[in-house]
Amino acid sequence: ASELKEGDVSLHPTNTMTFKVSGVCLVLFALSSVGAFTTQQASRSVQTRFNKPLFLNTRRQQQQQQQLRQQKQHGRFQALQMSSAAIAMPDELTPAQVMKQERKEKVKKEGGLFAFDTKFGALNPFAIYYGVTAIFLGLFWFSALSLSQLMYFITRNRFDKLRRLPVAINHIWGVTLMRLTRCTPEIENKHILKDFYKQGRAAMMVSNHNSWMDIPFIGSTIGWRNYKMIAKKELIKVPILGKAIRTAANIEVDRTNRRSQIKTLKTGMKFLDDGVHLCTFPEGTRTKTGRLNEFKNGAFLMALKSGSPVIPLSIVGAGKINPYYWMFPFRPARGIAKVIVHEPIESKGKTEGELASAVRRAIIQGLPADQRPLDALEDETQEDEVVVVEEPPMILLETEKKAAVTSAEEK
Repeated sequence: ASELKEGDVSLHPTNTMTFKVSGVCLVLFALSSVGAFTTQQASRSVQTRFNKPLFLNTRRQQQQQQQLRQQKQHGRFQALQMSSAAIAMPDELTPAQVMKQERKEKVKKEGGLFAFDTKFGALNPFAIYYGVTAIFLGLFWFSALSLSQLMYFITRNRFDKLRRLPVAINHIWGVTLMRLTRCTPEIENKHILKDFYKQGRAAMMVSNHNSWMDIPFIGSTIGWRNYKMIAKKELIKVPILGKAIRTAANIEVDRTNRRSQIKTLKTGMKFLDDGVHLCTFPEGTRTKTGRLNEFKNGAFLMALKSGSPVIPLSIVGAGKINPYYWMFPFRPARGIAKVIVHEPIESKGKTEGELASAVRRAIIQGLPADQRPLDALEDETQEDEVVVVEEPPMILLETEKKAAVTSAEEK
């Protein structure tokens, strides 16, 4: 105390306390630093020991994922190669796809640039015009048929029992439509029908069936006469056409029902006896190849039972204006389609097979080569071959005769 100078505050009690506190803080800071360093080293050693396998596992997973990606890419590449190969090789298309492609090309070739195909049939501008005209005229057709039906209902079928009026209405619609669309066919040998009509007899008109246009073509050929079509029952479902079939008392036949066939036979015989002509297609349905198909059994029984003649008709070129895969005609029929009338064939004294063969031969004679059946073409070829083969023996015989005469003169 005596050595302390006045004014020296370095060893003041308060300052001494401050130094002690500061020393304690420094010691604590040093201890915490050492502990933190030790903990950090320990955690690094633990991370090195335990995280190394985890890193390896993650690396393996990455490799596996990369392999999976490569496999997927390879699979997609193979699928792309297969699809491109399928597109490049049309031979591997299914038959249905090939037929569809061929039909599209055929429709474009026949109908022109603006032709297109639908599930109901192909169309082009002329076909659309024909369809619109037919539907427009069909409104008046339907109205006239409805009025005639009302008349028959009121009179209880006492007036016009043979239904001549609906046949005339149908004929007016068909003739008007064909004239507006230039689809009236050329008719050859029409004088045969005129001469036959003068006899006052009814006949069975039989023709080949190649197109929807065959029905109006036959109507145009028969003219203003009372005739009935033998139609299959499925046509009744067609709008307006089904009404026309029933209103005009055309003969409906169900080919799967025996009773319906017997009823058809009796109805047809009665019409022939009453002087009403019948029209039928003995093939039963339209041909898909354009050539004449085989005739169905029973197509000529009505004519045989009633003793009526059969008049064969050859319809030429109908399939060239309205094939089965077109909804409506794709071009006018004038100058392309025609109907050839053949001489009547009497049914008396003939069997059904003989009558069918005679009618078939007559129809084939009027058809071009592309519509004739293949067996008829083979028969013609065989006949030509026989003529060629028979000539050499005649020449040989003449040569032998000359040689014999010469030898006799020498002797």
